[in-house]
Amino acid sequence: MTVPSLPFEDEDLPLFTVGQVSGMLEVQQAFLRRLDEFGVVRPSRSDGGQRRYSRREVVTVQYVVSLTSEGVTLAGIRRILELEAQVARLELECAELRARLRQFSTEAEESDPAPGAGQA
Repeated sequence: MTVPSLPFEDEDLPLFTVGQVSGMLEVQQAFLRRLDEFGVVRPSRSDGGQRRYSRREVVTVQYVVSLTSEGVTLAGIRRILELEAQVARLELECAELRARLRQFSTEAEESDPAPGAGQA
């Protein structure tokens, strides 16, 4: 029997309000709104239009806070996040291609006759 996962186990489920994230990370709510306005971290919206952050977004905001403390601008942070996402996609694509290449190589080796077979 499989145990169903609980909603809070989903890293992308929008659970946290601006106030909760502000308290957790000790940042101003206005800072969180600026991140949304600048397209750095775009949380979901509730039916009433309130921002709701997922666990993944909270971790991203925490990373953004550390980058801002190093003097990186919001435009720079947005670009860093875009490039990191692109690198992650490319790494996944490379891993998939390597797996396909290994599979192709294995299949080719299995279909090749043994060296010297069929020769008299």
